[in-house]
Amino acid sequence: MGILSSYVTVADAAKVLGVHPETVKRLCRAGRIPAEKVHNTWLIAKKDLSRFAASYDEPRRGKRKTEGIQQ
Repeated sequence: MGILSSYVTVADAAKVLGVHPETVKRLCRAGRIPAEKVHNTWLIAKKDLSRFAASYDEPRRGKRKTEGIQQ
């Protein structure tokens, strides 16, 4: 078991969170997701991603709420 097995990439984190990879990069840059930048790649600890995913509930752009809208 290598040291990198406890980390995920931006692409993997995006799949877990259901967002675009650029959103994950933005969250990493802002410090909202604890991550380390190695060369040109963000590495996110699996435990930190799990913790963040449990509380992440921001509205997604482009998806409208249709509750209460008369059609």
